[in-house]
Amino acid sequence: MALTLKEVEHIARLARLELTGEQKELYREQLSAILDYMAKLRELDTKDVLPTAGGGLTQMILREDELRPSLPKDALLKNAPKSEDDQFKIPPVFE
Repeated sequence: MALTLKEVEHIARLARLELTGEQKELYREQLSAILDYMAKLRELDTKDVLPTAGGGLTQMILREDELRPSLPKDALLKNAPKSEDDQFKIPPVFE
């Protein structure tokens, strides 16, 4: 399905992209190729293929939530540009 430059401009406007004429043509070709490939995939007979989700896992495998030792505060703050009261000191976000 070949896209027109007008359609590419519309897509770019929706994505808030400013494209040059050269970029519009490049994206028109690339997006058209993607749509052509998707059309080929739609032609596949998948009626005997079971739907899958999660890559074949039947259940999530999670590790136990257990306490482990962490680095001492001094080691964590050693490379901080500034620290105060055992915390990282950063410039204020809001004035």
